Amino acid sequence: MLRLLCTTILCVIHIFTLINNAKGKEFTDVEMAQYRYIKIKSMFYHAYNSYLDNAYPYDELRPLTCDGQDTWGSFSLTLIDALDTLLILGNHTEFQRVATLLQDSVHFDIDVNASVFETNIRVVGGLLSAHLLSKRAGMVVEPGWPCSGPLLRMAEDAARKILPAFQTPTGMPYGTVNLLRGVNPTETPVTCTAGVGTFILEFSALSRLTGDPIFEDVARKALWSLWKTRSEIGLVGNHIDVISKKWVAQDAGIGAGVDSYFEYLVKGAIMLQDEELLSMFLEYDKAIKNYTKFDDWYLWVQMHKGTVSMPVFQSLEAFWPGLQSLIGELDSALRTFHNYYSVWRQFGGLPEFYSIPQGYTVDKREGYPLRPELIESAMYLYKATGDHIFLQLGRDAIESIEKITRVPCGYASVKDIRDHKLDNRMESFFLAETIKYLYLLFDPDNFIHNSGLDFEVGTGPSEDCVFGAGGYVFNTEAHPLDPAALHCCSRKQEERRELQDILLNLSEPLTEPPVMDSSESIALKPGTSRKSPLLSCPMQPFSARLAVRGQVFTDNS
Repeated sequence: MLRLLCTTILCVIHIFTLINNAKGKEFTDVEMAQYRYIKIKSMFYHAYNSYLDNAYPYDELRPLTCDGQDTWGSFSLTLIDALDTLLILGNHTEFQRVATLLQDSVHFDIDVNASVFETNIRVVGGLLSAHLLSKRAGMVVEPGWPCSGPLLRMAEDAARKILPAFQTPTGMPYGTVNLLRGVNPTETPVTCTAGVGTFILEFSALSRLTGDPIFEDVARKALWSLWKTRSEIGLVGNHIDVISKKWVAQDAGIGAGVDSYFEYLVKGAIMLQDEELLSMFLEYDKAIKNYTKFDDWYLWVQMHKGTVSMPVFQSLEAFWPGLQSLIGELDSALRTFHNYYSVWRQFGGLPEFYSIPQGYTVDKREGYPLRPELIESAMYLYKATGDHIFLQLGRDAIESIEKITRVPCGYASVKDIRDHKLDNRMESFFLAETIKYLYLLFDPDNFIHNSGLDFEVGTGPSEDCVFGAGGYVFNTEAHPLDPAALHCCSRKQEERRELQDILLNLSEPLTEPPVMDSSESIALKPGTSRKSPLLSCPMQPFSARLAVRGQVFTDNS
């Protein structure tokens, strides 16, 4: 076994060296435009039109039988997930049509058991993103936008339907909730780590936009409860009992069941300018490097002992290099990305599980459901480095998806990446994430990549509000959220609370003002400057650098 492991490592190092030393093919502007407009848009509309023609109003398309099925709740989910992709591809007309259609046809007062996690990232996240992009798409927005609007109200309605799941002694949510009746009394209390820690982006955005703190409060309580359950060596497991706080599955890693928890600590820190979330992630990052990292692969280990439990790479882990780029760890990100890219080149896609010692797929985990994570990392790393090898990955992905998965009614998941047998499913994230990240990889001038040069001022509830200046933060379903809009609405709410406090004080009897000690003077001494926290409110429009390299605003920004 040791000899096999050493041989495999030497092989991987050799492949890495070949890829690393090979100069990436340079793509001209014309070639990038061809991939963007001819190939990627063609992929999108083949999948999108196939869904509309054969599957709507069901959640998802079944591409082999050319019909539809409800999967996550019966929300016409593919339409919600694809809505912001339409705008990113430049189709304002269809965005407007679908946004209006969803308002008229989708509601959440239904007797359906829904995943709390999936409803949040796909439905709440998709509606929030579409709401924040609706003005750019040419829709007529109501007075008070972005702090009000029909898509925002839909997002809030969906979020309220899953709030009962958070009513536990720990504040950590159940995994499933009935949208009409709440949590079933027989519902299992065991849920995955990501199902507890993947709410801070959507729920904070909702609270900042609507003024109702309940969403951000429950998301933060769940994060804090989860943080307190980490092991003595700083790791968390895979599944936890949300009532007792006992870990049921004690495998620690960065992949399935855990992945987006770490992602949301970083992105939450960026979007909310929250130093505590960043500190939490950096503590985890130390433990991850100490116990799970091995030759730029990340293994699964026992959360209390750090001993290897599964020497496998999971396709969901491929988001990690992109996340590393957001905190400035580019060297490590590049090495890990090349490991993952070598697996893609071996199979024409990423199997769900890949045995690192054996250099091959894991039994019953050979599928490739058109996941976006490696393409997502390529987009971030291309923006950070400009290296065209990441465009090569995009080209390889386009060619593989077209050759292996295209069928007359859309694109089919791959049941077995070894022989390319297909499965009768096209998940909504194919349109929400995979194609979106491919398009943005080949479109460096897209408004999503805005560096802060273009923005709108004065169209919100306050005349000096800034919108669309870049810095979009993607949720884990690739729905972009505009942090500047949240800041605008939050300030409006703070001003309203300040006014209420003033009016309340005016109604109270006057008292003698307290005597201020000279040391408490608000005036600065000559030659001194006022210090601010590490993460402070921006003094300039939000910059797209946030969504590229992970910089956060400091006083020197």
